[in-house]
Amino acid sequence: VLGQASAAAAATDSWTVPTDAKVVIKGHGYGHGHGMSQYGAEGAARAGLTFKQISRFYYPGTTWGESGGKISVLISADTTDDVIVLARDGLRVWDVTARTGTALPADTATRWRLSPSGAGTVLSYRDTAWHTFATYAGEAEFRAKGEPITLVTPTAQKDYRGRLRSAAPSPGSATRDTVNIVNLDTYLRGVVPLEMPALWSPEAVKTQAVAARTYASYERDHPRAAHYEICDTTSCQVYGGASAEHPASDAAITATAHQVLLADGAPACTMFASSSGGWTSAASAPYLVAKEDPYDDWAGNPVHDWSYTFTDNAIEAKYPAIGDLQRIVVVARDGNGDWGGRVTSLRLVGSKSQVTVSGDTLRSTLGLRSTWFTFAVKAA
Repeated sequence: VLGQASAAAAATDSWTVPTDAKVVIKGHGYGHGHGMSQYGAEGAARAGLTFKQISRFYYPGTTWGESGGKISVLISADTTDDVIVLARDGLRVWDVTARTGTALPADTATRWRLSPSGAGTVLSYRDTAWHTFATYAGEAEFRAKGEPITLVTPTAQKDYRGRLRSAAPSPGSATRDTVNIVNLDTYLRGVVPLEMPALWSPEAVKTQAVAARTYASYERDHPRAAHYEICDTTSCQVYGGASAEHPASDAAITATAHQVLLADGAPACTMFASSSGGWTSAASAPYLVAKEDPYDDWAGNPVHDWSYTFTDNAIEAKYPAIGDLQRIVVVARDGNGDWGGRVTSLRLVGSKSQVTVSGDTLRSTLGLRSTWFTFAVKAA
């Protein structure tokens, strides 16, 4: 049942759009709103909360535990079947099938390459041209005793610790993906400073470290594919390898070493987003609740409130089948906060037809920051 304020908002969630109008969309927050607000964590830290208190606020009902071991990460920028690295002291190649390793001479080559050959792998080196060095019956990987290895992708060079494997998506596959296999807390060193500014309040960065470690542990328990467990983009967590490391976030990872949040004895799915806008959004897990978030609204949060202005023609161009846009109707909201909360469904009514879309779909189509928004229509 909607409260009085939400019911009133729902009753007035309809706007007539005249010809040549401007549609102002104003909203709150940035992202899906599930779990921790990153700006909220910083606001809470500034208010004096510790990382454990912040974690408890955003993931109520979870308990504390530990997680370690290794995690395997798909390196999405390496779009070729080859794994090419720069030569360096201490570089080794490891035959995954035979479980044997070979030290690679640093003065022989400028680059080393693992390439698929049927179900096997060819190791080559480059001076002025590529030369075959060895062949393996199955997969192979580069190692350097934990020191950074520079991976060469089609667009850039980036350093990674741990192992860089030429990984087959399925047994016997002739194609390969580049997968970084690395210790969990070492992996976090390439995640935390890309997900939250490393120089934010230490308690906020510690909270991010716990959330990222827990989320990675959850993903490891629910792997994305047979040959890797987690990706390196915003679809999972952004990961930049050793090239992303920062002393301040390293300190937060060390201070919270191995600590994770558990639900029913297993790592929780600790989702997080940039800004809640003042209310978090419920998701399927019992610890991902909708609750008022007083910490998100502080002077340094530029996305707590936002606004975009579109011409009606710009919206019509995204939905040409409707013809001339005549009316916007919000069908349903989640009931939390200003205007009745996040939009779950809305209808665009035009001269030719109408279309009903989710708030997520309109957000994606128009490039909005979140689904928590309302409209104002002005004649051009």
